[in-house]
Amino acid sequence: MDFPARFSDLPVATWPRLRALLDVPTEATDVINMTIGEPRHAFPAFVGPLLEQHLGGFNSYPSNEGQPDLLAAMAGFLQRRYGLDVPTERIIALNGTREGLYNAAMALCPETKNGKRPVVLMPNPFYPVYGVAAMSVGAEPVYVAATSATGHLPDFASLPAETLDRTAIAYICSPANPQGAVASEAYWRDLIGLAEKHDFMIFADECYSEIYRDAPPPGALEIAAAMGADPDRVLIFQSLSKRSNLPGLRCGFAAGGATSIARLRQLRAFAGAPLAGPLQSVAAAVWADEAHVVENRALYGRKFDIADDILGHVPGYQSPQAGFFLWLPVPDGAAAAVTLWQQTGVRVLPGAYLSRDVAGENPGHGYIRVAMVAPTQEMQRGLTLIRDCLYR
Repeated sequence: MDFPARFSDLPVATWPRLRALLDVPTEATDVINMTIGEPRHAFPAFVGPLLEQHLGGFNSYPSNEGQPDLLAAMAGFLQRRYGLDVPTERIIALNGTREGLYNAAMALCPETKNGKRPVVLMPNPFYPVYGVAAMSVGAEPVYVAATSATGHLPDFASLPAETLDRTAIAYICSPANPQGAVASEAYWRDLIGLAEKHDFMIFADECYSEIYRDAPPPGALEIAAAMGADPDRVLIFQSLSKRSNLPGLRCGFAAGGATSIARLRQLRAFAGAPLAGPLQSVAAAVWADEAHVVENRALYGRKFDIADDILGHVPGYQSPQAGFFLWLPVPDGAAAAVTLWQQTGVRVLPGAYLSRDVAGENPGHGYIRVAMVAPTQEMQRGLTLIRDCLYR
């Protein structure tokens, strides 16, 4: 039996790979899991009662593109946060943002670009769905280093013109997972200008946009609108997972130009998995509320300060601008993860598990990613153990 060759280059998925790595005894009696970005702060108290009110909606098939109240709430968020007046026809609700990041490539990547195999650009390290999406549409994934030398954001403009002329899509995450770097207005303007020059789309993963320290990160669609760029040039992706501590609700959205969203809706009509109706009703209320977001951001703000106090002396430590990950320098990420687990019971993720080897180098090799999602005291204890174990 023949199987697709296009996925033959996929590594073992992140979490099975990590379980295998850490399948060794530990001296600790207490495990502190700091691997996955699964928020553990409280979600809004009104979610449970509101869900109960809408349980009858499970008797009906849900709206594919998002029911009107949900789309209106998403549009309201875009107006409050970015000053954008986006018609609901230019928004699509997603069953988790990962689905949208994948299906957007399926719906929008052309079979060829300038008569050649298309290229999909992405930062390195990166969220794994970007690479899988590129492979699924037969494009060539090009991993662009996002290191301290580039401000932990990819320098797409440094690529050869031949590569840029074949580029159909560029994925970019801001605030960045895992480094917490924020794309400035100048960065967005340069990238949008590059996209217009070489005629490619930007898929802006902005799932961490509401967890920041000082100024709110600028948004790609916001800057594109200010530049007067083609509305279909940029597609943004948002989520309730981090903003509202609701990863299990599986509600995100994409917003962009009318043509792009229409194509996404058309594909969703045939191959989508829409959010259940009662969950859409709950999500509408969550998108419309900002009070819980402010409280959540304050909690992370205190965690940033704790991390700086504990790890600020570590050579190469960079306090993140946003998000909830620490990207900590070590000689070898995998070896450091094993040592931490065996000696302290703290579980972290090797940076190389989020990166690809390019020209014999992996930009994540000398790092570990640490998620600051646990309750504050537990997180503080975990960071102290990391410091004492790895940076004595």
